[in-house]
Amino acid sequence: MSSPQSRYSLDDLLAIMARLRDPAGGCPWDLEQSFATIAPHTIEEAYEVADAIAEGDMAHLCEELGDLLLQVVFHAQMAAEMGAFDFADVVQAIAAKMVKRHPHVFADASIDDADAQTAAWEAQKAAEREAAARAAGRVPSALDDVARGLPALIRAIKLQKRAARVGFDWSEAGEILAKIREELDEVEDALPRSPERVREEVGDLLFAVTNLARRLDVEPETALADANRKFERRFRHMEAALDAEGRAPQDADLADLDALWDAAKAAEAQAG
Repeated sequence: MSSPQSRYSLDDLLAIMARLRDPAGGCPWDLEQSFATIAPHTIEEAYEVADAIAEGDMAHLCEELGDLLLQVVFHAQMAAEMGAFDFADVVQAIAAKMVKRHPHVFADASIDDADAQTAAWEAQKAAEREAAARAAGRVPSALDDVARGLPALIRAIKLQKRAARVGFDWSEAGEILAKIREELDEVEDALPRSPERVREEVGDLLFAVTNLARRLDVEPETALADANRKFERRFRHMEAALDAEGRAPQDADLADLDALWDAAKAAEAQAG
């Protein structure tokens, strides 16, 4: 392995991970882990990569990409210990997939533009999913392989896009708006009933709103993230105003809080 003064290589990283998982002298925490216990860390690291991109911080992005790579190496090491596959198999599989799905680059196929490439990519993935389903003795579904572990908002979009590709879709945004109003009415009707019914109707409402975002070419995860940041910014502005008066939010009534919120909005409008 390279010395601390030299640059580490991918082989060094693989060796470090193997050493950490070595029953004879490895790290107790690393040795206790499994695919299930590491999976949440993998998801968290992916989100931290996205945060670094949103911040535009290249040094932070470099660090977070390393953390994400470590997750891949960790999973591959555990699989190697089971005799299932190793990191080289992971590299082989993704490299082969990229070559296969880009015949316009690595073979003699012709693709006119990015939209045509996307359509060809999706068609090839659909064919692969159908072949896998048939091989397993299952009826193929347009919804196959939409990961259940995805955040619900992202999974909703993927399910809707898959359904839309086979023609199950609204023809215009106005129809989805009508559906949203219908679902909102159903939430209101459910309020006097059981909490389970309310939860179901709220879920339907969120699904319909997500569908509207998709139809309007708005990425709902990004839109909600922006709304979260806006809420946080305005709430902190409100807290700062109260702190300057020697108060905390819980010391103010709702009318005061609303007035401070409006002031925060006005300050943003003036600044922007």
